[in-house]
Amino acid sequence: MLKDITLGQYFPGDTIVHRLDPRTKLLLVMLYIVALFQANGWIGYALVFAVTVIAMALARIRPKNIYNGLKPMLLIIALTAVLNMFYTVGTPVRPGWPITWEGITRAVQMVLRIALLITGTFLLTYTTSPMALTDGLEKLLNPLKKLHVPVHEMTMMMSMALRFIPTLIEETDKIMSAQKARGADFETGNLVERAKALLPILVPLFVSAFRRADELAVAMESRCYHGGEGRTRMKQMRMQRRDWIALALGALLLAAVIVLRHFGL
Repeated sequence: MLKDITLGQYFPGDTIVHRLDPRTKLLLVMLYIVALFQANGWIGYALVFAVTVIAMALARIRPKNIYNGLKPMLLIIALTAVLNMFYTVGTPVRPGWPITWEGITRAVQMVLRIALLITGTFLLTYTTSPMALTDGLEKLLNPLKKLHVPVHEMTMMMSMALRFIPTLIEETDKIMSAQKARGADFETGNLVERAKALLPILVPLFVSAFRRADELAVAMESRCYHGGEGRTRMKQMRMQRRDWIALALGALLLAAVIVLRHFGL
């Protein structure tokens, strides 16, 4: 069911990961992504995987939530694995076979990389509210305001997009349920036929999305919203000791992965 998809959702909690400053978590995700793409051997991937599992345990995020978030990407992950198996040059598994041992190794590593990349970014949205994420990103991008970059507007749009992803998923699920009750079939037929069956969903979904956008614009105007100029915050963000320790650990992870890559591990 679409309602099981956890993309963009925030799970409130009082864990050490939830209490980290949003800027710290944004920087940690950047370090994590760089470390993940620097990993080149099994030990490097194992290290990143272990850090991901520890972060999930500290944030008390269940594997089921991660799996639900990965569901929409399973087809892309499978396609990536197949392409790497068949198009990587190396030693054939059996003489005359297009699949090579190097292709299998590369396919497994690419699947791990994509899954860990999605999991790491999901941990950010699962443990940080959209407003806190917006404020943290705006703080990090503050220097760009001197170059007349509309930082506040960009972060506000990102915040609203994250906020309305679960709402649109729920709306899609309601539309599909209503059409199924009227005899629509979304589960039989080949891929092309199932894609055509989904087309009638798009029109009411777009109408609903535009209506919500119009209502949001009216609500913001009625509250005299005029962008970030002169805007203040009730709660000021301050880096604490745990944030500096977390950043140091993130930098240590990146350094360890680079060293392992240098030695081919």
